[in-house]
Parts: sequence; C-alpha cells; structure tokens
Amino acid sequence: MISANNVTLRIGKKALFEDVNIKFTEGNCYGLIGANGAGKSTFLKILSGQLETTKGDIAITPGQRLSVLEQDHFKYDEYPVMDVVIMGNERLYQIMKEKDAIYAKEDFTDEDGIRASELEGEFAEMDGWEAESNAAMLLNGLGIDTGLHNSVMGFLNGSEKVKILLAKALFGNPDILLLDEPTNHLDLDAIAWLEDFLIDFENTVIVVSHDRYFLNKVCTHTADIDYGKIQLYAGNYDFWYESSQLLIKQMKEANKKKEEKIKELQEFISRFSANASKSKQATSRKRALEKIELDEIKPSSRKYPYVDFRPDREIGNEVLTVEGISKTVDGVKVLDNISFIVGHNDKIAFVGGNELAKTTLFQILMGEMEPDEGTYKWGVTTSQAYFPKDSTKEFDNDYTIVDWLTGYSPVKDVTYVRGFLGRMLFAGEDGVKKVKVLSGGEKVRCLLSKMMISGANCLILDEPTNHLDMESITALNNGLIKFPGVELFACHDHQFVQTTANRIMEILPDGQLIDKITTYDEYLENDEMARKRTVYTNKNEEDDN
Repeated sequence: MISANNVTLRIGKKALFEDVNIKFTEGNCYGLIGANGAGKSTFLKILSGQLETTKGDIAITPGQRLSVLEQDHFKYDEYPVMDVVIMGNERLYQIMKEKDAIYAKEDFTDEDGIRASELEGEFAEMDGWEAESNAAMLLNGLGIDTGLHNSVMGFLNGSEKVKILLAKALFGNPDILLLDEPTNHLDLDAIAWLEDFLIDFENTVIVVSHDRYFLNKVCTHTADIDYGKIQLYAGNYDFWYESSQLLIKQMKEANKKKEEKIKELQEFISRFSANASKSKQATSRKRALEKIELDEIKPSSRKYPYVDFRPDREIGNEVLTVEGISKTVDGVKVLDNISFIVGHNDKIAFVGGNELAKTTLFQILMGEMEPDEGTYKWGVTTSQAYFPKDSTKEFDNDYTIVDWLTGYSPVKDVTYVRGFLGRMLFAGEDGVKKVKVLSGGEKVRCLLSKMMISGANCLILDEPTNHLDMESITALNNGLIKFPGVELFACHDHQFVQTTANRIMEILPDGQLIDKITTYDEYLENDEMARKRTVYTNKNEEDDN
C-alpha cells in the first residue's frame, strides 16, 4: 500500500495540492485523471519520492518495492537492452553485477568465496535464474524482437526505447507500479498486451493516461484531481464521468428545492411578520430560513474546447482515387502498389504499426512528397485540410497566435479570427502569445483552429490526439463524429477510432494495404480470429511434419 497523508505542495505562492489524503491499496489499478496542469505527473513524482512535499508525507508499506516508468529515453544509451530491463529490480541487478565482478577476479580469495555464496543465496531467493527469461517475455510481449535483446540501447529508435523502459518498470513483479502515459508511442498490439498484463497484475498500479479506452479496460478505481484535491471513485473512467455528472446534477436539484423553500419562507415572513397573530409562525420560519444552506458547487477546472468543422461546400461523389502508389524511404519500401477509392461518406482510420507508411501516404496526398510510382486524384468538389504529425515548420516564426491564424483565414478580420481561437480556449491576451513558445497541446489546438477556419470538406489528420488532454480529445472526437465530410486519419486512441471510423485501412510492414468497410472493434475481432487460425494451421503443419 502507498498513501499520501496531508500532502501539500506549493510552487511559489500557488498550492498545487492542498492537504491531500488518499490510500492506494493492493490489487487495484487507479487511473489518475485531471485537466492539463492539474498536477497528475507531479503527483506521481511526489509518490515516487522524486519531489518533496511542502507539508505532509508519503507512506509505503515496509519492504514493498516501488517501480516507475521513466521518461528519459537517452539515460541508458550505453547499456545493453537486457541489462536495462533487469535494472527494474535494482537490488537484483546489483547482485548480478557484484557476482560477475567477483567471479572475474584472477586472485579469488576465501572472502570472495564467502561473499559469492551469500550473493548466490540472495540471487536464488529473488528468482534470479529466471531473470533473463522473464525480461525476454516482457520484451517479446511489447513487440521487441529477440534479435534486439542484447543490443545496446543507443542503437534503437525512440519507440523501441519507450517499450524497453516500460519493460523495465514492469520487471520483477513490483509491489507498487507508477505509470505516466504508458501507451504513448506504443502500437496497438503492444497496448493490448499491456492491458492484459495490468488486468492480471495483482499488486498496486497508479496510471496516468489520456487513452479513455485503456483506462476503462484496466482501472478498478479513478482518482480525480481538481482544484488541488483528489477525489477517489470506485470504477473506471466512464463510471467516474457518469458518477461525477450525476453528483453535480443531484446537487443542483437539491439547491433548486432549497431555493424554492427559501423563497416560500421569505414570502411568508414578509407577509406576516407585522401580524400579531402570525408573529410566532413568522419567527419560527426565520429560524428555519437561517438553517438552510445551499451546497457549494465548484465549477470544474476542466475546460472543453468547441471543435466544429463546417465545410464551405458539399462534397460530390468523386472524392479521391489512389492508383498503384509506391514509395521507398531510406531504402525501405513503405508503400507498395497502394490503390483505393474514397467515397463521399467515408471516415477512414489508418491503423497498424507502420507509422512511417501512414505519414508518407498523407504527405503524398497533400502534395508534400512525390510517389516513386502511381498517381492520386482529388475530386473537383473537394478541399483539403491537413493536420501533420510533425508541425515544427508551422510554428518556426515570430507570429502571434492571432497573426498566425489570420494568415490562413479567408476573412482577414481580427474579431472573426479570435472567435475561432476562443472556441479552442485561447482567450483575451492569449492571442498575442508567440506561436514559437506554445506548448504541445496549444500547438495542436492552433492547428485544429486552422482546419476549422479553412472550411475544408476533406480532413487528413496524422495522430491529432498527441499532446491533447482528455477534454480536448473528447471535444475533437465529438467534432469528427458530427463532421459531414470525408476523413482520413491515423490515431492510437481506441475509443476515438471506434466511434469515428466506418472504414479501416491497415498498411502492413511490407507496404501492402488491407481495406475493410467495418468498425474498428469488428476489424480487431476478425484480425484476432485470423491470427488464431494461422497459429492453429501452423501447429497442425508442425504436427504433420
């Protein structure tokens, strides 16, 4: 168990947390939620001891081991992958290294023998002989090829490093597991594996994530940070949302009844306070009036942007035709003879682990890159708006937010432009902020403003939920659901894809395309059945041999 006891954290004069008391117990998975800036990651750092509190303390059951998902992807670049994973159990790793150092000595003494014997005993008690096989199972589950297990971390790409740091956090069955955005940069197979792992995990998990589907799958409880307090709810994210909305509704209804009662009492007192025969009743009602207290309903610190894509013209039947497109990037063929036709009702999700292929296809369709082979043609009634995965060039200038968006607006009027910015939570003085200093989430909201103001009827979005908080993801999700035009998008948010897409395209590692008119859940179900059939067929073939 891990608990926060009267925890307060002040940054300057501002209290980020104030007298927080909460317990996280064994066998439960807690989703830590809250608006951007509420302090989710900060609270995890307090729990792990990386940050000291202004007041109060963190208590951990004696003897329990705490493990944290680290965020520094370059910290272990000089170490072998297998070593990094086993470092997840610091004591076990120390024993292994000390043993190796002793056995490597040329002048092995009696004292060395005694020490080695002690270490071997502790090593066996900690299941050390299974350490490498256990680490390999975690790596394989997260999709790290066996051939990379003994590679040096510095040779691996960013997504591979993320998976290895996650394997490090999970290694050795920690008693308390703290995970900050564990699904970031994971492919769908790795996310599904992690979901199963956490569902079966018997100790304490506290996780921060913007993935609503993931939280609903793994969490038994939800810890909501709002106004420096943490309120604990039993149940997953959806249960928290329904419960919190119901609580607010009940408090408003209770206040309404109280207000009606107050009005009734005030009217009686006003009518009869000067009436001698009714004076006692008036006095009694005054006392009753003084006892009525309205419930304080604090508005949430959460802010939802208003995402509303309105096309300037209706789209025709001819939208987009792609014929035989191929593209090789850095010697790897990422697109191989890709062909498809987009209809005027299509909302297409591009899924699968081939991230570069999806980005490359979108860049080709937007004219930012030429294909090696093949052609594409947009219909004459179409207009396109694009959300790039890498928007660095967009914001590498000295424009203010208002000036930046005005440059893309068909109406060069500041009030008109500020209207779009206001929908995306840029109010008042925010408009004069320089775009180059914006946070990741603010840049995303700027790009969405640009797409809305364009009036396009075809939207292409490459990982638009990256850097967004839960409220912004929900708003974007709802905006795309009601958008009457065509959508082509890539996104790792399961709920986002399931509720938005009516057609699924997967670009395979060899650059080939699978195209299905179906929902995302149905696609995954059929894909899982196909995998099981493949495993069954391969097993039968092995048995026949």
